Amino acid sequence: MVSLPTDILLGIYLGALVGVIPALGVWAASFGFRYSRRLSLPRASAVGLGLVLAAVTGGGLSVVGESTVGSAGPVRFALATVLVVGLSTYAHTRGDEMAAEFPQDLSISDLGGSTVSKERAELTEDGSEVRIRIVGEIGDVEGYPSMPATLREEIRDAEIELPVDLRIDELERRVADRLELTYDLASVSVDIDDRGRARVDAAPPFSGLSKRIGSGRHAVTVSGLVPTGVARGDEVTVITPSAQVRGTVVSARTEPESARGTEPTIEPRSEAEPADDEPGRIRAPTTTGGRGEVTVAVTRTDVQPLLSASGAKIVVESRDLDREYEVVSMLRRVGHQIQRIGVSTDGELDGATLGTAGLREHHDVAVLAVRKPGGWLIAPRGETRLEAGDELFAAGTRSNLEGFATTVA
Repeated sequence: MVSLPTDILLGIYLGALVGVIPALGVWAASFGFRYSRRLSLPRASAVGLGLVLAAVTGGGLSVVGESTVGSAGPVRFALATVLVVGLSTYAHTRGDEMAAEFPQDLSISDLGGSTVSKERAELTEDGSEVRIRIVGEIGDVEGYPSMPATLREEIRDAEIELPVDLRIDELERRVADRLELTYDLASVSVDIDDRGRARVDAAPPFSGLSKRIGSGRHAVTVSGLVPTGVARGDEVTVITPSAQVRGTVVSARTEPESARGTEPTIEPRSEAEPADDEPGRIRAPTTTGGRGEVTVAVTRTDVQPLLSASGAKIVVESRDLDREYEVVSMLRRVGHQIQRIGVSTDGELDGATLGTAGLREHHDVAVLAVRKPGGWLIAPRGETRLEAGDELFAAGTRSNLEGFATTVA
């Protein structure tokens, strides 16, 4: 007859023997359920799944002649069951937590994404940005004509500074966008290594204006006072006696200094050459300022007010794209992210104000913007009332945002 201490030890051994596979199964089920549906698998279901898998595992072990399973008494069986329940509960908790921390909508490129080496790359003085330098010859893009030698030289001397913590694929995309915009290139391909060195293939500029205008947009030329420093891609507001129209600059020309006061001769001025104190830095061609013409891409409904105007005032709008990227980068450095969360009908936030909702106190998240049917509210105040259909753009840790989204839903 087996003594009680021995029976207890054999019960623990049996529980560990048949509990490993159920624990793995419960972890996989909890992780998959939370990651796919953003809801936790009920604990009772997780424990039930663990017991079923343990029974199947024990049956398999008894078939192959495992004596501990075949001779299990009440004490041994009870201890094994308790251990299986404990392992299943722990696996359920860990699977749920790991799914909450795992990036949503992960792609293959995200799995292989990496950043430049801070030890090998050339960084700015404060270490927050990496200097991307172009190395080697500028290659041609198949299917396009060859690049002019002078344009190759300009591109090869270019230098771009971007946040150091961006993934390499994001750096490549932003460098390609910057080169395409600055030099009006038809196509750009960029390959960056971990030292911040870029190899570039490019196609020469398009000759036609229509190829530079996005779908659903129309180009209209207006005359007036053109601010100094206007470049292609700037957002401007064109003010006429009958309307104010916002558009994107496609091209701009100003009257040269020598021709003012005589026959108007409108010519572009190029400042692609780097300044003496900034060797190799990219600078887009800009206007000198004064009387001139600006061609803007606008929507179809805004075409007629511009065509009927004899003159216009041109005001440049702020874009601050780099600032926005810097804010997102700083949030990522401290483990925060931004998530869009909808306000559901009859939910916790429907009809409440941001001040009374207490999002910071209860959920430890901050609302950066609210998108309503009528437009955006940036940095909304506490008295902003939320309604069903509104979208909140909240910042916080992944776990806090997940909990907040679950509560709101």
